[in-house]
Amino acid sequence: MKRISFLLLAALALGAPSALRAQDAATEERLNKLSGRLDDLAAAQEAFRAQIADLSREIQSLREQVARPSASYARPEDLNRLAEAVKEVDRKRMNDADKTQAELLRLRELLKTPMPPPRREPGTRSPKDTSSAAGAGTSDRGFEYVIKSGDTLDAIVQAYREKNVKVSVSQILNANPGLKAERLRVGQKIFIPAP
Repeated sequence: MKRISFLLLAALALGAPSALRAQDAATEERLNKLSGRLDDLAAAQEAFRAQIADLSREIQSLREQVARPSASYARPEDLNRLAEAVKEVDRKRMNDADKTQAELLRLRELLKTPMPPPRREPGTRSPKDTSSAAGAGTSDRGFEYVIKSGDTLDAIVQAYREKNVKVSVSQILNANPGLKAERLRVGQKIFIPAP
């Protein structure tokens, strides 16, 4: 029995190291996998640290840019120059307003004085005088009329008809050779024949 137990023990002793070796190999493989994973985690952590350091530098750079005043801000000297320029413009505006006021007062005084009656040449009558001339008998000659802004021959004929002087556009054109109805000039004198 001693022999059997010794043999059994010997067999176990011989078989045990192979089982232990197989278990050691599996443990070693797991250990290598875990070691590889730890290395990967360490590398990833190092990459994150580098990325965080880069972001920290960017944030610091942005803070410095925000803290620095940009070129678009006005300096006190610029504001003072602008204030002086505004004062100068305002002073000139007030001077112009005073000059305008004085000129308006002068024009008002001019308009208050009565206008002298217009000079007439002997033997001529204005359209305003035609009513008295038509009622009192007109000369065979007719009337002289000075063209004003906006006058047309039709308007002139109508004005004389309202004064009881019957005249037509063709009569005016016949009495004024070379006169063109569409080319009347302001200040031009025309002859209005009496009926």
